[in-house]
Amino acid sequence: MIDRKAFRRLSSGLYLITSRAGERKVGCVVNTLVQVASEPATLAVALNKENCTADAIRETGRFAATVLAQDTPMELIGTFGFHSSTDTDKFAACAHDLDGAEIPYVTEHGLARFSARVTETIDVGTHYLFVAVVEEADVLAAGEPLTYAYYHAVKGGKTPPKAATFNGGDDAGAPTAAPADAAPATEGAPKRVAWRCTICGCIEEGYPDGLPADYACPICGAPRDMFERVEI
Repeated sequence: MIDRKAFRRLSSGLYLITSRAGERKVGCVVNTLVQVASEPATLAVALNKENCTADAIRETGRFAATVLAQDTPMELIGTFGFHSSTDTDKFAACAHDLDGAEIPYVTEHGLARFSARVTETIDVGTHYLFVAVVEEADVLAAGEPLTYAYYHAVKGGKTPPKAATFNGGDDAGAPTAAPADAAPATEGAPKRVAWRCTICGCIEEGYPDGLPADYACPICGAPRDMFERVEI
């Protein structure tokens, strides 16, 4: 038996992995970036085979990585984590630069950045594991790194279906029962109607009769039909 909740005990950060597909800049959010050797300095990252960024890395043999800060806005995470680079210019609204190999990397809300050359690609089922030697590394800013646990528990973030850590939607940030010492709810208190994005978990209030026809999630851009009615 495999209890998927056990995987939530594995600690990791949140990173932007970026590359280039011809003239198009591409990128995505991962929590699978790790250092696997010191000499030479080597990183490994897993990307879904269906991901546009994975195709770009296989073609160029290179990627860049940005370590995200704890205060990174959900809008940036939503852009890189819940959209495809095939039809979205993810770099349009964020500060970025090019490394020595002209691979783009995000500087906005980044604590550090790495540029790496792939030395080995391993097929691991739904994902490719890219092993790469670091050729450039810089500290971008001071601050606390954004951990995957913080993203779920504090920011209320969700896991995209293509992520290596997707476990059937069983997110650590999902609502849980109130603690035993919590103040009891007032009996008969009216509940408010809200709408929850089934992609990223964003809660929208102020539309008791339904979201506007052209509504899009402010975090991940999901359309109106991806929201479900909830009471809070």
